[in-house]
Amino acid sequence: MKKGFKKFDELVQSLESLPTIGKKSAIRLAFYMVMENSMNALKIAHAIEDAIRNIKKCSRCGGLSEDELCYICSDELRDSSTLCIVENAKDVLVIEESNEYNGKYFVLDNLDERIEDLKNLVEKEKIKEIIFALTPSVANDAIIIFIEDKLKDFNIEFTKIAQGVPTGVSLENVDILSLTKAMKDRVKV
Repeated sequence: MKKGFKKFDELVQSLESLPTIGKKSAIRLAFYMVMENSMNALKIAHAIEDAIRNIKKCSRCGGLSEDELCYICSDELRDSSTLCIVENAKDVLVIEESNEYNGKYFVLDNLDERIEDLKNLVEKEKIKEIIFALTPSVANDAIIIFIEDKLKDFNIEFTKIAQGVPTGVSLENVDILSLTKAMKDRVKV
């Protein structure tokens, strides 16, 4: 920016550092906050500060929490014999939005550091099924095999979420890996 817009430029640069926010969007947001709705901007700033101060990782699953245990881990009505393994805490939010799963979670985040936590959790909670909800990739397939090997002494059923052609997407727009999985894992109608 030109000389004299130092504070505005700092705001634009801060916004631009966020994922999916480019220069034009950052300028548009900064202008809106500064010139059109400064009260809302202050409300956003306070919400960010409050969230940073109060949200941490759940000590059990690794998901988002405002307490030692997140609301999912502390919910006694959830199925504690089923464990859904996800890549990051954001994935928990996505699955919860679907309202199709009523078990507990385990966020991999850093598998090397968390494998013992996973073993202890499986033993303590008497987990009967582990659902892998990981992004399809060769690396994640290796992670699944690694975890299955580490937990082979437990009587656990291992499953993974279905993969294939998304609803409403034309076959010409589906990647070859997804199409291959869809053909291989086809179901009877």
